[in-house]
Amino acid sequence: MMWRALSADWLKIRGKGLWFLVFLGPLGLVAMQGLNFGLRYDYLREQYSADLWGGLLNNVAAFVPIALFLGGTLVCSLIANVEHQMSSWKQLLALPISRTSVFMAKLVLCLVLVAVSCLLLSVGTVGLGLVLGFKVELIPYLDVLRIGFMSYIAALPVIALQLWLSLANRNQTLPVALGITLSLVSIFSMLLSEWVPLTWPYMAWESSHRLLFSGAGLLLGLLILLPGALHFARKDVD
Repeated sequence: MMWRALSADWLKIRGKGLWFLVFLGPLGLVAMQGLNFGLRYDYLREQYSADLWGGLLNNVAAFVPIALFLGGTLVCSLIANVEHQMSSWKQLLALPISRTSVFMAKLVLCLVLVAVSCLLLSVGTVGLGLVLGFKVELIPYLDVLRIGFMSYIAALPVIALQLWLSLANRNQTLPVALGITLSLVSIFSMLLSEWVPLTWPYMAWESSHRLLFSGAGLLLGLLILLPGALHFARKDVD
């Protein structure tokens, strides 16, 4: 039943700007670093002469957490707003599909869209490095994948919370405002304790215990999803 709901959701997001958002985030990050390296090419090439790819990845990684939090917030809000704007919750939930299946379909759609964005970031980063003249044989493929996906897994608690709030509230002011606030706070994640979940996407890249932070993000994300699904299953809808 979940797959039936998911296929319907794929059709609903057409023309809603979600795919534009999925491409905008990673392309924006890559373009920003392209401008950064383009304006300071000689200086940065000398600074990272020992590991040009590592230098590029570190510069990109610094902005990945805010992109994940903000992008996840907007994706969740737009997905939920499809039903809110059309006032179609009652019709949707009257179908012979469980509320849990509806919730899980929205979750899978959100996670897939953010995952596509992370994949585009990895591909775009490699493309930028090649344009800058970095050697193709030195591409650190594992690090290229890790820059998006390890941080993505560590950001799951915030994404799960945003989906819960977006589905539960017809007015998207609260979830969007919270998401923007968390995104801005994440800029200062280096100053926060590593126990604060906002630091986990950055620590999943920077820390020597990166698997620990990604695993913690996955676990906490699942713990947040459970009450979120239960609340959605029992909540009255408009």
